[in-house]
Amino acid sequence: MAIYMNEPSRTFGEYLLIPGYSSTDCVPTNVSLKTPLVKYKKGTEEPAISLNIPLTSAVMQSVSDDVMAVALAGEGGLSFIYGSQSIETQAEMVARVKSYRAGFVVSDSNISPESTLQDILDLKEKTGHSTVAVTADGTQNGELMGIVTSRDYRVSRMASDTKVKDFMTPIADMVVGDENTTLKEANDIIWEHKLNSLPIVDKNKRLLSMVFRKDYNSHKSNENELIDTSKRYIVGAGINTRDYAERIPALLEAGVDVLCIDSSEGFTEWQKIVIEYVRKTYGDTVKIGAGNVVDAEGFRFLAEAGADFIKVGIGGGAICITREQKGIGRGQATALIDVAQERDKYFEETGVYVPICSDGGIVHDYHITLALAMGADFLMMGRYFARFDESPTKKVNVNGSYMKEYWGEGSARARNWQRYDMGGDKKLSFVEGVDSYVPYAGSLKDNVGLSLSKVKSTMCNCGVLTIPELQENAKITLISSTSIVEGSAHDVLLKDAQL
Repeated sequence: MAIYMNEPSRTFGEYLLIPGYSSTDCVPTNVSLKTPLVKYKKGTEEPAISLNIPLTSAVMQSVSDDVMAVALAGEGGLSFIYGSQSIETQAEMVARVKSYRAGFVVSDSNISPESTLQDILDLKEKTGHSTVAVTADGTQNGELMGIVTSRDYRVSRMASDTKVKDFMTPIADMVVGDENTTLKEANDIIWEHKLNSLPIVDKNKRLLSMVFRKDYNSHKSNENELIDTSKRYIVGAGINTRDYAERIPALLEAGVDVLCIDSSEGFTEWQKIVIEYVRKTYGDTVKIGAGNVVDAEGFRFLAEAGADFIKVGIGGGAICITREQKGIGRGQATALIDVAQERDKYFEETGVYVPICSDGGIVHDYHITLALAMGADFLMMGRYFARFDESPTKKVNVNGSYMKEYWGEGSARARNWQRYDMGGDKKLSFVEGVDSYVPYAGSLKDNVGLSLSKVKSTMCNCGVLTIPELQENAKITLISSTSIVEGSAHDVLLKDAQL
């Protein structure tokens, strides 16, 4: 006979947090949002990777590319670059993230001496960079001939066909570093000579990289950024259960820090096979998350298979129609509570703490705090990040309002059959996601800062200063439909639209 779960499965919108005692130390500036990303022996060791904020961006074409990864890592979170693309292009995205904040940045604005001022202007419009390296062949590793900055030309006083060699600063008049220059030495040179950038060249004067003053300032003004021991941004990548044996080595070669099996349903032998491949080939040095699951049994299966973290949620995403199409899934809050209880039980039995990621179901900022209180160590969000400048989709005007395109990996547009693969043909038999728009929201930095200020404020209301304290001490109550109405503005005539 089928197993019946007679209790309704709940969503975040059906719960509220009850305030706890707050001491004078409970102020937002004292709150730490640091949280483990991968499994570890809690109490005896530190996680190999931790997040500085509990947010990751979804493994989606319309959300997570290298631009998003750089922006989110800069705030302390992590992006999983989407895997529904060729192995080569995904690896290139990973490599760009890892080189972006190495301190030594591979130059992506390069030109030859025979190019013109117009070529400089076109390149600046394309890249947004005002510093252009001039190399003999115009490539990023060619022999360095000079440099061009906005101080080297005046558009109003120069012909557009003026050769770069006629107005560049030649290498003879430049300060450069050699291949043995350390990052500290490079920054010292920049400060001593009042430079905006320092080219690094090899013994043959070929350009290796650039060190920028702005990167030093940026790091000093944002100590929360998520970086590795070499001061490079940390980045993740999505993989599937089909071409993993070819994709994983390429991603590791590009420098990826953590992998995630991107699948609509994780309680499968396919995922176990992938995890076993990783452990047999790389041992525990390669970190890999798995999912998605919605109950204790699914969590236990992936934990015992060796997953480093486990994603929770099926059918709760804004663009996901899996529940509508297949009748599969569970309310996100109920799924998270069930899995978190099993996670804690697994820890008690083994001493290994396997972080769980809540994936889907976030509508309002306070849902982030609820998800953490219910046991999530971090969240994965798609719609939330798709709204920002840094997402890879177009900003369009729809009926007078700016919107961003947003489509699901199970949509016909994404054609990501691997995510829904059940051993059949290489195609989508039917869609499990939609193609849509979301309201444009501006920059990631501003929005993430606002959302997390609400999280910190709520944690202080609960009398806690860390995520583990929130999970241990939170008081959570179910609310009625009438309570939901009561919680919003009601029985008044609003003067203006509320922000």
